[in-house]
Amino acid sequence: MPKKDDSALITRCADMFSAIGAEPRLRIVRLLLSAHPEGLVVGEIGGELDIPSSTLSHHLEKLKNEDLVRVRREGTFLWYSANTDALQDLLGFLYSECCTRNKAIEPQKILCCK
Repeated sequence: MPKKDDSALITRCADMFSAIGAEPRLRIVRLLLSAHPEGLVVGEIGGELDIPSSTLSHHLEKLKNEDLVRVRREGTFLWYSANTDALQDLLGFLYSECCTRNKAIEPQKILCCK
């Protein structure tokens, strides 16, 4: 059971999960992870995922607000990249309870790359 002082962490993680819980945003995060660490410009993201630019802006802003993606400006281009530190923290949050305390899932059974 989470400790009382974990409430801020739980709220933060819930917000992050909510942000990547929409199918287009999860696709964006996966694409940005595949382009890590350089990232991609907005046009490349939209073109590869076939997301209209107005909709894409909304999704990128949501991900940026939850610190799941980072943005940098180079000239007139905005480059987006996955915030791997935040994603690692999010995975660590799940891992800390399900895989270490009670061994509900054995760490060696977690497959990330098939």
